[in-house]
Amino acid sequence: MPMQMPEEAASVRLDLWLWAARFFKTRALAKHAIDTGKVEIGGQRAKPARGVRVGDALQVTRLEERFEVEVLALGTVRGPASVAQTLYRESDASKQAREQARAQRAAERAGYHPPDTKPDKRARRLIRALGDIDAL
Repeated sequence: MPMQMPEEAASVRLDLWLWAARFFKTRALAKHAIDTGKVEIGGQRAKPARGVRVGDALQVTRLEERFEVEVLALGTVRGPASVAQTLYRESDASKQAREQARAQRAAERAGYHPPDTKPDKRARRLIRALGDIDAL
């Protein structure tokens, strides 16, 4: 069951809700994301103190992921992830887009295989020499 606000409070600060819904680890990170334009309410940039209401549509960009969610409940306490997921519903299109982007990033990494051992003395010298060339 989601942690509900009292009936008289119909909205919660945006940075507090993002923290309680576990989009960001700290309120400071949530505030920074809002200030840098990575969070929108209804397609418009918002301020950290903006009130979030049930039914609002949010677009949250975190690193390379973009979430499109609808607010289902208001919460001010950061609880377990299972409770935090009841505060919002992510759209199917958003889930598919994130899944495709994740698969593409995995495919881009598929060609790289790190070496099994550390470089020996000769290889370290070559690596240092190449590093000096890049510094010019």
